[in-house]
Amino acid sequence: MSRLSRPRILLADDHRMVAEGLKSLLGADFELLGVVEDGRALIEAAKKHRPDLIVADITMPHLNGLDALASLKKDNPQVKVIFLTMHAEVAYARRALEAGAVGFVLKHSAPAELIAAIRAALEGMTYITPALAGDVISAFRQGKEGASEPLGRLTPRQREILQLLAEGRSAKEVASTLGISSRTVEFHKYQMMESLHFHSSAELIHFAIKQGLVAI
Repeated sequence: MSRLSRPRILLADDHRMVAEGLKSLLGADFELLGVVEDGRALIEAAKKHRPDLIVADITMPHLNGLDALASLKKDNPQVKVIFLTMHAEVAYARRALEAGAVGFVLKHSAPAELIAAIRAALEGMTYITPALAGDVISAFRQGKEGASEPLGRLTPRQREILQLLAEGRSAKEVASTLGISSRTVEFHKYQMMESLHFHSSAELIHFAIKQGLVAI
């Protein structure tokens, strides 16, 4: 990246007012490549534009930010993603960092905090919002395995299917979106219920909402 060029940033957030606010906040110091509103669009835009950094929400339609990051890492292991989120829980911050995020900032934080996170990330550092930093560090020191969390029991494909089902799509629609058969969707659904010890689809959907895979 040239010293004279402004860092190129891609935004991903399905809330239009938040996106507009980010554009106003960042436009003076950074080159904004655009705003996408769901995880799948984020993956496509990142491949097309190759931004220096991505600022993304976690809860987005079609594919959540965490699973989108996993796909982005496969295509470009050096991709830098900062999550800007409403989720003020240590578990989300841990999952974000384990997925490879370089920053975790809360939406109700002061705007200057996001700028600080972006500057830190562009210099090769990781930024965690001060409100959670101490607890996140303690959680990592305790060596808790991500797989011990319920969501960690599911494969990336199962999480994709679960999110789409929780968004109200039928098995046939999910199959069409992912390019698999309806039978495969139903099989994964059964496997998820087995892994999580659920007895109904309603329990599975409630779990998806609780885990932040879909907005309520």
